[in-house]
Amino acid sequence: MAFYSEEEKTEDYLFKIVLIGDSAVGKSNLLARFARDEFYPNSKSTIGVEFQTQKMHINGKEIKAQIWDTAGQERFRAVTSAYYRGAVGALLVYDISRRPTFDSIGRWLNELHTHSDMNVVTILVGNKTDLRDAREVTTAEGKALAEAQGLFFMETSALDSSNVAAAFETVVKEIYNILSRKVMMSQELKTKDSTSLTNGKTVVLQGEKIESAEAENGEPKKAGCCST
Repeated sequence: MAFYSEEEKTEDYLFKIVLIGDSAVGKSNLLARFARDEFYPNSKSTIGVEFQTQKMHINGKEIKAQIWDTAGQERFRAVTSAYYRGAVGALLVYDISRRPTFDSIGRWLNELHTHSDMNVVTILVGNKTDLRDAREVTTAEGKALAEAQGLFFMETSALDSSNVAAAFETVVKEIYNILSRKVMMSQELKTKDSTSLTNGKTVVLQGEKIESAEAENGEPKKAGCCST
């Protein structure tokens, strides 16, 4: 877990996003391409968990995306499950040239929902579009699954950078939009509550009872009065 001093906290928001999917679907290279514009053709499987941070600006706000790269191997799943907690976004990745990785999507979704908020913003990513001749999963199949599960969808290539930034930005922007709507709703409720306190009503305490009485002629009703 990373800790920051007050001086280092320059961002307005910090979002935790996880990369999940079977081993060797290209999760680490997607992150490397997005965060550092790098690609490793001979990259080894991720062991445990690694993370990178990337800053974005949306509507004048600075967003820091803390992106966690989780190992896809079965033997590490018990270790990485704890890292789902607190995630507000996820990229669920499969390899378009290996159908078994697409068939695993349902299992990964179940794990994500088990260990994180059901409302985590998720995009289904069909990676390695550069392997056109080896494609085993069609774009239409990816779209259909995403629609059925209520997910965003995009096909990418970490090798040639196609749609990599767009996939991450889609998730971050949607998280920000949801948060903005919640903030607006909270402000509206506070405004309504503030208005209700000045509408001529007062709360009267009487023993262990709490009654609401309307003001008459600018004066609250006496505690003993029970009429409305």
